[in-house]
Amino acid sequence: MDNIELVTFVNSQVIPVCIFLIMMGMGLSLVVDDFKRVVKYPKAVAIGLTNQLLLLPIIGFGLASIMPLEPEYAVGVMLLVLCPGGTTSNMFSHLAKADVALSVTMTAVASLITVFTIPVVLNFSLVHFMGEGNEFQLPIIATMISLMKLTIVPIAVGMLIRRFAPNLAKSTQVHVSRFGILFLTLLIIFLTYIQQDIVIPALIAAGPVSIILNISTMLLGYYSSKWFGLNFAQRTSITIEVGLQNSTLSMFMALTLLANYKMSFTPAIYTLTMLFTAGFLVAMLNSKYWKARQLKANNNNQTVTSL
Repeated sequence: MDNIELVTFVNSQVIPVCIFLIMMGMGLSLVVDDFKRVVKYPKAVAIGLTNQLLLLPIIGFGLASIMPLEPEYAVGVMLLVLCPGGTTSNMFSHLAKADVALSVTMTAVASLITVFTIPVVLNFSLVHFMGEGNEFQLPIIATMISLMKLTIVPIAVGMLIRRFAPNLAKSTQVHVSRFGILFLTLLIIFLTYIQQDIVIPALIAAGPVSIILNISTMLLGYYSSKWFGLNFAQRTSITIEVGLQNSTLSMFMALTLLANYKMSFTPAIYTLTMLFTAGFLVAMLNSKYWKARQLKANNNNQTVTSL
């Protein structure tokens, strides 16, 4: 199999199937009550979704417009900010001992809404950064249908499995989350192999905007939720949800719907950045958590001894 055949096979077969499995894994962790939280706890969900669906694209568009990026890398930024959340953010929320229910709810609702917002905003971005009459225009309805097949349908399948085979869903979802990170890693390696001649220029070009976007959005998520009085667990969840994007879906759109490898490099580079910052955040929070538990245990022991 030569490089062209390999690229065609990966883009048309491997990536869509793996995204379907990853999104189905998200559905394995969902129940109907996750969507009801929008009504039960509107404040936290509204703050999180406003960050994800409104402020994140605005920041991304601003950075892509201000920074000296080639048009393809600028579109890559927009692909990122239009695909918030994902199973990775849910996993990191769990590791950080954040409000996992809020994280899952935000991811689920955002996944439903972005099916309809991505094609519209992405087409606007293509015209803005690539110019009128560019070859990358997407048919809006057809793109919505494609995204539904790869998001809403597998999520619904996962929820049905969770409903009728809860033990299977519980034992499987952890493995699917790990598979998502493994696939993302392999996809980045594949991109590096296929486009090895532009890897270093891509890092130099898209690296700074990836770092700025990641740090600024995580700060936005934390301080906006703090200003509105959310508790620490909720603030942590929103910070992770706003800072960690669905890079796999972003790269799928670049590689499959737009058939442009250069556009996929910004999401790939951003993935490395977000995994590092999220890992650092989790390590820092866990360190504080264990120190607090140790302090509490020592205080309890002193109380018992004094008695």
